[in-house]
Amino acid sequence: MNATMQRSSVAGRTSGKVATTARASSLARSRLPIAGRVARRSAVTVRAVAEPAVVDKAVVDASTKPVPSGGDPWEDEKWTKYKWTVYRGVAYDLTPYLARHPGGRWLLNLAIGRDATALFESYHLRPEVAAAQLKRLPVLADFPVEAVPPSPRPNDSELYNAIRERVRSEVFKGSEVKGAHRSGSEGAAFAVLGYAAAMYALYTYECNPLTGALLGLGGAWIGLTIQHCGNHGAMSTNPVVNNLMGLTNDLAGGSSLMWRYHHQVSHHIHCNDDALDEDVFSAFPLLRFDDRLPKAWYHQFQHVYMWVLFPFLQLVFQIGDWQALLTNRTQGATLYGASNFERQTLIAGKLAHYFLLYGLPAFLHGPTAMLGGAAGYLFTQSIVLAATFAVSHNVPETKPLDPGPTRVNLDESSVTRDWGVQQVLTSANWGGVIGNFFTGGLNLQIEHHLFPAISFMHYPAIAKIVEDECKKRGIAYSHYDTLPEILGRFVRYMKEVGAAPQKPVKRDGEMLMLSKF
Repeated sequence: MNATMQRSSVAGRTSGKVATTARASSLARSRLPIAGRVARRSAVTVRAVAEPAVVDKAVVDASTKPVPSGGDPWEDEKWTKYKWTVYRGVAYDLTPYLARHPGGRWLLNLAIGRDATALFESYHLRPEVAAAQLKRLPVLADFPVEAVPPSPRPNDSELYNAIRERVRSEVFKGSEVKGAHRSGSEGAAFAVLGYAAAMYALYTYECNPLTGALLGLGGAWIGLTIQHCGNHGAMSTNPVVNNLMGLTNDLAGGSSLMWRYHHQVSHHIHCNDDALDEDVFSAFPLLRFDDRLPKAWYHQFQHVYMWVLFPFLQLVFQIGDWQALLTNRTQGATLYGASNFERQTLIAGKLAHYFLLYGLPAFLHGPTAMLGGAAGYLFTQSIVLAATFAVSHNVPETKPLDPGPTRVNLDESSVTRDWGVQQVLTSANWGGVIGNFFTGGLNLQIEHHLFPAISFMHYPAIAKIVEDECKKRGIAYSHYDTLPEILGRFVRYMKEVGAAPQKPVKRDGEMLMLSKF
């Protein structure tokens, strides 16, 4: 279910220019292109290639200003020798801090090669302390900051600052200094891992579609909880524990490396932005989650046929992970900071997953039994993940389909809109404490998007504060009582958006390219 989208490519240095590609829906938009990987002092040409299944092929060219005299930060040796990042308009060299980062190098790697302001500010409950540490790092003089697409700035959001202060004073009461906000999930981790281990033992003892389905529930539970929280650095104060919990994603069939770039760099920072949030367009053209995407005749039936596609979600992950490894990018983010070790863990994790799901059962019970059990695993895990993930950001309140505050917010440029308000408006909650335990806090999606680096066990308490602050300001706070209720609304939304005409985007100055994020 991947969208048609090609990577940026570097032309020969003798050509003096580079062609970069953007996804199909850009044809209907008027946006300011962003400088891509270009030769020194060269002009940039952005080409939007139409989606063949929707419209005829066409090419739209638009030129931008030359790269600044400081050079191209992604190509010129002057800058590529540094592990650089940009925070609030200043470029820093992260090299001396990579081994000392309290959250682990694997998390700090996400900041390399991009403006990481939103990552930095949304991941630290005490940003003033973290900013002081950042300012001790080497500043890169004459760095061409203007060539780097700017990031949103969460700390400029009055709503976000007010909520964060209350969370610190009312929920943690100063204990966040000792890492209390990253603690509390130990019992949940034990339950998830215990269930998954027991189901795998049953799967290897008697491999069939039923035991495969029971194991698939375990794989989905891992995906929703401990890998999710671990890869956000929120399962423990110990980065090694977080990393190990994150790597359970690889054993369950995903990729912790690709997940971090797709989920944290693209989705979390730019929730429901049709150009920058990979989750909006990654299923296109098979599924149309947003009326800013081109419409095909078959989308009017997507609320029916999506249930035929969802069981194959895990297989899509497999293809996407290997493709991203070869191309060095997910659909929404380039892997600038990914280390060779991280890439090796992807390969090792895939091989381990294939052995556990296919190899050992085939050896013990034969290929026929293995195929039945594996099918039960893949279909069950895929349906659970698709259903629980999709509802969080695909109901009318969280989309610009209808007039309202969400449309107003998303019509603004990604760097000028209120980041805190955006996270609230583009997310929807359901259920309470029980749902929080079984989904790793993903049922409380609003709180998760505001505080991804806080353990999900604290979200129910935080939700009361968020809802109260939103009520004071007249900001819509979407909450459904149960999963069936929001799931039903999601299905109706998919029918509505599938039939809706394509909406022109009003953000004339918005970024077109994704590659520099």
